[in-house]
Amino acid sequence: METQKKIMAAAGGGNQLSDLPEPILLHILSKLWDEKQVVRTSVLSTRWRFLWMSVPLSLGFTFPNSENQNDILAYLALINRELYYWKSCEKIKRLFVSSLRYDKIYAKDVDLWVHFATKVANVEVFTLDFYSSQQNYEFPQFGYKNSSLRELVLSYCQLNPCGSVNWSNLVSLSIGNTELTDGATEKVLSGCPNLECLELRKVSGIQRLEIRSVKLRELTIEEYYDKNHDIWLEIIAPHIKHLEIVGMCSKIRIEQTNVASLVYAILRLNFDFEDEESNLEKELSCLKELLHGVAHVENLELSTWCIECLSILELKGWQSPPSRRKFLELSVAEDQLDFPGICSFLQSSLDLETLVIDWFGDSPRDLLSRYTNKDKQTMRFETHNFNGSFPHLKTVKIDNLWGLLSENKFVLPLVKYLLKHAIVLEKFVIAASFLGSDAFPDHAEMTQEFLSFPRSSPHISVVFSY
Repeated sequence: METQKKIMAAAGGGNQLSDLPEPILLHILSKLWDEKQVVRTSVLSTRWRFLWMSVPLSLGFTFPNSENQNDILAYLALINRELYYWKSCEKIKRLFVSSLRYDKIYAKDVDLWVHFATKVANVEVFTLDFYSSQQNYEFPQFGYKNSSLRELVLSYCQLNPCGSVNWSNLVSLSIGNTELTDGATEKVLSGCPNLECLELRKVSGIQRLEIRSVKLRELTIEEYYDKNHDIWLEIIAPHIKHLEIVGMCSKIRIEQTNVASLVYAILRLNFDFEDEESNLEKELSCLKELLHGVAHVENLELSTWCIECLSILELKGWQSPPSRRKFLELSVAEDQLDFPGICSFLQSSLDLETLVIDWFGDSPRDLLSRYTNKDKQTMRFETHNFNGSFPHLKTVKIDNLWGLLSENKFVLPLVKYLLKHAIVLEKFVIAASFLGSDAFPDHAEMTQEFLSFPRSSPHISVVFSY
């Protein structure tokens, strides 16, 4: 309201504000926090009467957290009234609707929103992020033809295009919580010639994800599953640069030749081991296939689950394939059980230039404890021949460290191992967790302690941060 008063006062003060070029006036109006404040400026003067219609606006609606049917129907009516109110606006950039527990009785209302977004307002960013539901919304056929959309997010929406898809300017597509078919997926992707980023969250049903577009460079798969546990998802995407696989994704197959351009891979897997030994073997087999498939990437990130599996595989005698990675980030639990697996994996990374270890709090290692215990692993770490140097490793960073190195029985062996084998190491960065004014020693004490350890490189600089 204060902003509106200032604008009105300026507009009436010699008409100086109204004399500004239209692009500047539109920029000023776009800074108003309430869209309806923008509309109210139409009363300022003849110059301002229709100016508001050209201001890019964003409309967002989040359903209240209520199971009451009357509350839901009331909010549905509110959205419909608002969209009718804004239909004359020339530029609505974004429409966002979330948290509706979808039911088929709301289909006509949601159809109206899709029609508003794709045919009336021609928004650039459209989100239908429904809440967990027993039913999925059937995305209407008219919605598959649109040239204004640039970002589209659909959750609990069923995609079954009857004809061809034409989302010619779509750059980012996120599909979640639905069952797809290979045919529908192929139609959608073929209708997005300018797509750069694809995200699949909690989807099922796909057996072959083939991406031939040279523009699609980023692929994220989160919580992939299939009712038929014997079916694997094969990824063929020769032009993607960035791949992220998150959560329960135990049935994904990648071959290096099918992702030949891949540069950055993030594996934040969280396998569902249950209690069956056969299930564990399948999960380990999946991880081995994924690691073979991304052995050529320059940048790799692995989750704590991956590290635990690597430790089990190392105990079983498996060796990670030689790699070309130059950057490696490991999310590591504070547990000595993981050390042999980590060191064995590092030995397959001889081109490594940067290593980041994100240190987590102590987490249970119930799975790994089936095969070994801390005393055995400590002895294996101290006596096993984890030799060989890292000829290119120049930077090591450890995040979330606490206390003196000499007092940290989890980190110290790994730090000493790296100092011993990194022959050209230039920088060792330690980012400490701040637990209070007396929880962490000063830099001088830490540096003196650090430099007292045996090291192969004489030119190490130590950097501490909190």
